[in-house]
Amino acid sequence: MTARQLTQQIRRGDTSAVAVCEAHLDRIKTLEPAVSAFNTVTAERALARARSLDALQQAGAPLGPLHGVPVALKDNMCTAGVPTTASSKILRGFVPPYNATVATRLEAAGAVIVGKTNLDEFAMGSSTENSALGPTRNPWDLDRTPGGSSGGSAAAVAAGMVPLALGSDTGGSIRQPAALCGIVGLKPTYGRVSRYGLMAFASSLDQIGPLTHTVEDAALMLAAIGGHDGHDATSSSEQLPDLLAALTGEVTGLRIGVPRAFLGDGVDPAILAAFNAALATLAARGATLVDIELPHAGYGIPVYYLIATAEASSNLARYDGVRYGHRTAIEKDDTLRTMYERSRDEGFGAEVKRRIMLGTYVLSAGYYDAYYLKAQQVRTLLRQDFERVFATVDVVATPTTPTPAFKLGEKTSDPIQMYLNDIFTVSANLTGLPAISVPCGFSAGRLPIGLQFTGRSFDEVTLLRVADAYQRDTAFHTESPTAAEALMNRPASQP
Repeated sequence: MTARQLTQQIRRGDTSAVAVCEAHLDRIKTLEPAVSAFNTVTAERALARARSLDALQQAGAPLGPLHGVPVALKDNMCTAGVPTTASSKILRGFVPPYNATVATRLEAAGAVIVGKTNLDEFAMGSSTENSALGPTRNPWDLDRTPGGSSGGSAAAVAAGMVPLALGSDTGGSIRQPAALCGIVGLKPTYGRVSRYGLMAFASSLDQIGPLTHTVEDAALMLAAIGGHDGHDATSSSEQLPDLLAALTGEVTGLRIGVPRAFLGDGVDPAILAAFNAALATLAARGATLVDIELPHAGYGIPVYYLIATAEASSNLARYDGVRYGHRTAIEKDDTLRTMYERSRDEGFGAEVKRRIMLGTYVLSAGYYDAYYLKAQQVRTLLRQDFERVFATVDVVATPTTPTPAFKLGEKTSDPIQMYLNDIFTVSANLTGLPAISVPCGFSAGRLPIGLQFTGRSFDEVTLLRVADAYQRDTAFHTESPTAAEALMNRPASQP
């Protein structure tokens, strides 16, 4: 069931928060050994929370919009009293003393947090293979990646372990795994959702957002977590509109920009076929398709991997074994420098080290102007491209990814090929614009395909409206992952 359906049933008394929580915990217990979506499952804490919600309902107290709905949080969002590791050895054993704002707001809305999900270490990756705790597997095919870096959250929702999860998106880390797992992933406008309590990767790019089965649930979750937060200096004071009221199904006259020249080499034919079919569905509903140009979009990947790594180098400098993080065992002849070096070498994985070194290099004397400054200038050109386009269209449509889910291990030895998987998603982060991915079909091998819409700044209303209209005419989001369902339906005697 969707989150909206679950909370309505609980409110009517058809079921209880405890029963819903127990059902999802049972599914997690069955599927988790194969999928590995979670780093931590807080079963007792979740059941205690569900019991308290049932007691509130019986006492006639006001109920929140997510009353009794189980949710999971990506393990780079602080939760008081619950381990938060960012899937890194350097934070093994860290238990925050406070909640991220999004965790506090979810609980205020009545949600039940059931655990923390796996991710690429410090959200650096596109496959959830960079986790120090091992990879997460795609519920559609356990030999394939769920995408990254929010792969654990996406796999948990796709497999029905939870109806809602939060991810963070720095270059596509919500939308890309949503596409590969056949669910909805929304990256809000930069500043729409507080980043307080989110472990920073690249502070000018990071944004928290929902992973769900339906656009309606994404709107419901964004309404719960969005809005200004005084704890976050980058949090916008822009008023959050009534997102659910925007889901009218009406797109007549809405103009959808299609950057045909950007959809060239390297895009799987099945992806293009599904994308074109999706556009035809929206055109049949009354939308107008408009050919547009984004001349600097092709530079998105190199620009992103200069700016993001530079910010990562700065943000991760604090994990030195003194201020934060793992400290190596000190030997007799160790100096402070060797202690720093060994602590960071033992604590960080290969991909994080790669990005720290690249970021440090582009910020160094003699290279700053040639690389980092130039990347920021191209970032401005990309933003101007979108401003020009949005003078004539309401949203921009692209595929979410150039290929369906690839096999685990297929791209780990070639970072460039891994990075190119984000070619359609990084632009929204570089420009701060909102973007959403919705399921739009399957490959010949029954792997999900995603359709992405990018909207104007703080215009999530239009973004959600067009995505919801598309879901009303399609049923891809109702399909169940084949591998996960096979595990659920196997005989009890079968290992």
